[in-house]
Amino acid sequence: MMPPFHLAFPVIDLPKTREFYEGLILCRVGRTSDRWIDFDFFGHQVTAHLVTEMPKVITNAVDGKSVPSSHFGAVLNWEAWHHLRDRIQDSAVFLIEPYIRFQGLPGEQATMFITDPSGNGLEFKAFKNPKMLFAVE
Repeated sequence: MMPPFHLAFPVIDLPKTREFYEGLILCRVGRTSDRWIDFDFFGHQVTAHLVTEMPKVITNAVDGKSVPSSHFGAVLNWEAWHHLRDRIQDSAVFLIEPYIRFQGLPGEQATMFITDPSGNGLEFKAFKNPKMLFAVE
């Protein structure tokens, strides 16, 4: 079993952040204060920290799309990714609509980018063949 990672990220509205991660993404809420919230993000601890303003978003071009260079997310299994996509389709703000990359190739993967209420980018992906996660080619 891989050890869980910890990630802290800025947000400008804790109640909306809690509603998004707990209600839409279905993350269990851990410890909280008036300045931060811990979430169980697919077995990992992510902590939303209240800030007065968000940092500027810088993007990179990937597949002709503007991908936020600072983002986080989860690699799901193929079925769970499609289930999440279907569940959030009408509620999420998509930076990049769900699509399949490298279709028919060894690294075939489903991916989508959404934003939380503070504009943080989240990527959810799934590999057709999970062994390709770290494969070079």
